[in-house]
Amino acid sequence: MLKAIRSLLGADAGEQPAAEPTPGVDPIHLAACALLLDIAWADGEFSESERAHIQDVLARHFGLRAGDGARLLALAEAERARAVDHFTFTRVLQANYDLGQKMVLAEVMWSLVLADGRIADHEQYLTRKICNLLELEPAYLATAKAAAARAAGRPPGAAE
Repeated sequence: MLKAIRSLLGADAGEQPAAEPTPGVDPIHLAACALLLDIAWADGEFSESERAHIQDVLARHFGLRAGDGARLLALAEAERARAVDHFTFTRVLQANYDLGQKMVLAEVMWSLVLADGRIADHEQYLTRKICNLLELEPAYLATAKAAAARAAGRPPGAAE
């Protein structure tokens, strides 16, 4: 029984159980997509504008075709539902993204928050939390938020 518990928890109590790799899916893409889905669902709904925004991000930033993007979205939704925390995903990105890539992801997250035209408190909180887990300093976060607001045609102060 002790062996079963250790197997479930990993070699030591602080180690997260490793997720089974999904053949043909980049774990970095999967982690980023799962976090984006979490932000999209933060206000209790996943709008068509948010879905379209994520699909555009998958095509533009990851170079995925529509079918591959839809598959990644489905896999990321399943992983997101199984995850107990955001660290599962942010640790993958933390290990593989440099500061510039993290900044781009932060801007993508803020533009996703702005995609449906309103900012729910939990969306803002979750975006800040994820950026904190990615070790982005507040100044970088503010820059990403302002860039996302400008891209959405909103004055940076209107992104509040």
